[in-house]
Order: sequence, then C-alpha cells, then structure tokens
Amino acid sequence: MFNVLSQRTSTQCDSSTRRDFLKVGALGAGGLMLPDLLRARAAAAAAGRPTRNTSVVWLWLSGGPTHVETFDPKMSAPAEFRSTTGALQTNVTGMDIGGTFENMARVADKMAFVRSFAHTTSSHQAGTHFVNTGYLPPAANAIRQFKPGHGAILSRFRGANNATTGLPTYVRLGNIGGDGPSWLGSSYAPFEAFGGDARNNMEMTVPAERIGDRRAMMRSFDAVQRTVDNTGLLQGLDSFEQQAFSLIQGAARESFDISRENAQTLRLYGINGNGGGNADNRAGGNRNDGDLARKMLLARRLCDAGVGFVTVNYGGWDMHGNIENAMKQRTPSLDKAVHAFLTDVAQRGSQDNILLVITGDFGRTPRINKNSGRDHWGNLSTLALAGGGLKMGQVVGESSSRVEVPKSTPTTPLDLMATLFHVLGMPQDLHFNDPTGRPVPMNNGGRVIRELV
Repeated sequence: MFNVLSQRTSTQCDSSTRRDFLKVGALGAGGLMLPDLLRARAAAAAAGRPTRNTSVVWLWLSGGPTHVETFDPKMSAPAEFRSTTGALQTNVTGMDIGGTFENMARVADKMAFVRSFAHTTSSHQAGTHFVNTGYLPPAANAIRQFKPGHGAILSRFRGANNATTGLPTYVRLGNIGGDGPSWLGSSYAPFEAFGGDARNNMEMTVPAERIGDRRAMMRSFDAVQRTVDNTGLLQGLDSFEQQAFSLIQGAARESFDISRENAQTLRLYGINGNGGGNADNRAGGNRNDGDLARKMLLARRLCDAGVGFVTVNYGGWDMHGNIENAMKQRTPSLDKAVHAFLTDVAQRGSQDNILLVITGDFGRTPRINKNSGRDHWGNLSTLALAGGGLKMGQVVGESSSRVEVPKSTPTTPLDLMATLFHVLGMPQDLHFNDPTGRPVPMNNGGRVIRELV
C-alpha cells in the first residue's frame, strides 16, 4: 500500500520527526516523509542562519585510552610512569608520540596533540557524557543523557538534513552513548548507518521504473487539491518531493557505498577489491579491527557529500592489565586508519574542511598497576585533532613530570566544544530553548583552544 501521509510517532516543534528521513527508501510501505525534513532545512536557510560546509569526524576510543602510550609518552619520567611501548620521533622536530603509532608519526605535521586535556571524572558513563556534551552529569553512573551531544547541536543549528543532497547532518557509525540529542528532540538524533531500518531504507526497494508511477500517482492526488488551493503551497512542495526521489535514486545513497572509490584509495585504506558485500560489510557494523579503515573511508565520503558530523566508535581501550601487549594488539588498525584518512583528505585538498577529533572517556592512571596495566584516570586524558583549518604540527599544553595532571592551563570539554563551534561556524553564544521555553546556552564558558587558531 502506498501511503502519501506520514504516520508519525512523535512530533517536534518544527513539525518534523527523525523518522521522516529514516523511511525515505521504503516507498512501498512508509510513504514519502523525507520532504518534511527537507522543508525544515530550507526554512532554516531562509531564516538567515549561516551555514558552512565544514565537517567533524569524531573518532571515539571507548573504554578510556591511555594518554601516556598514545600521545604523551613522557620518557623522562620514572619507569613506572613512562610509556611501556616507548616513543617514536614524528616528522615534526622535537615531537614524539607512543611507540606503536609509526604511521601517524609520519603525518604528525597534520595533527595537534593536546597534552592538557582533563575533566576530573573516572566513570565511564560520566566521562563519556562529559566529553560528548561538554558537561558533567549529576551522577557518575547516570544513564539518561542530560545535555545534547555536539552532533545533535549542529543538526539543530544547520537543520537535520543537507539542503542540497538530502543527507542527514549527523551520522553515527557505531553507538557511543552521550552523543544523542537529549531535550533538543529526536529530530536531531544521529542517523544510524548500521543496523535497523535506518540504513536499510536507503536501499532501493522499489524498481526504478515504478518510481515514475509513484510520481504520477502523487500528481494525480495533488490535482484534486490544486483546483481549490489558492496559496501556492502545493506547487512549492514539488521541489521537496523531487529531492526525496533524487536521494534514493542518486548520489546521496551512493555516498554510503565505499566500493565506488577507486582502487588506489581502497589500497590506501588497506581495503581489497571493491569493498565487498552489503553496506554493513563494506563499512563495518561492529568492532572488528578491519572495520575501522572502512568506517574512516565512509566518514570521509559522507563529509564530502555534505554530512556535518560523523561519529566513529573504535572500542577496546579499558586496559587494566598488560597494557604494553594490549596496545600492540589494539593500535595497528587505529594507526593505519588515521594515517590513511589524513593522507586521503590531504590529497583531496579537504584538510581545511574536515576536522578529525580523537578522544575517549578519560585517560589511564600514570603509575602502572600490579597487573602491568593502567586504571581509570580523569585528571588527564587523550585528545588529538587534525585539519579543520586549525594550526597543526604542534603539541598543545603540557602535562606534569609524571603525566598525572596538566602542568599548563587545562583544556576542558567545553573548550573542545568551543573549538568545534569555531570550525563548524556556530556562534559561541548559541542558545536553544529547553522544553520549558527557557533559553539555554550550548557552550557555557568554554573557549576556543587558542594555540589552534
């Protein structure tokens, strides 16, 4: 049955729901609901809100990556504090990083490593919420998200979908937690690229020749109304319907297909053949090491197509025992994928348009524990950035002699948020009304990391 009217489960104040986009491909079952969000996106542009084409790829190392063995090896510290994997000199004079990142060491001139990033909580839930929203939740084990995540804020600011391509502003490649819209509403939740109906509905489920029939059917339905409509509204809807059809037929859907990349690019990411298999296999729907390169390539493709914020989750960093061995097993895929991503972006001349952020829940205890591992530590954390038109090839801030706390002025989650706002073209005093109608600042006191601008 072909439904022209949407069946909405919840409605936001802009009269759109996130499900509108998710059902775009299900023409035979779910109706044409994408036009609603395209309409909302166009309204945002008409209202004069400035938009930029810059994007953020948020690479989340869930579990709490060690700040010592990643980007602050501190080889001058006593043995029980310094990096168990040693250090590598990068291609930037005087800059070293952890000893398992030989590929990233060759592109360190395209990166900035923040060694003063701290937020004080050692709880997985609280740390995840803190870094993804800029705010510490009221309880360390809080499950509910109290503040909107960065991607959801951008989605609310720019509109849930790109006006030109119809692609969502915010895409999630693996669940993080703390990255949802909270009280901003479900319209600004991330588009789930793997699993469920969201990504599957991007696939063409209706033969191409029948699309013309659908269009003819809609025109016939509209004709009845047009004879009595004097407002011109129905004629104006045609452009949105056209965008909806174009999305499932054209390049927007193809943006999710990494097999369309040329052989040279696939080799750069270590992907053989054409990427193989269906969408989930091509871009990685789970935590297997080989998936990360596919996810990073997909993230780059989505940014090129107009997506503003892409989250990528690469877990496995809760290393309480034998951290040296754990790092040697976990980092090769990260090292290669980030190197490939930065090389790819630079070759395409997109380094000023895409900001890569690498961070996680918190850092690890400076002193090695009795199991040769490191425990939870919120007093100093991992943070690296690349691109976005920021100043790269530098270390920002300094840790104490035993990598316990920032020696220089701490960089906070709100400072990171302010830096994202700077790159994405959002005003630092951005406010949205909460459900009670009270205007709430998104960035309440954070400052752009000054060394980067």
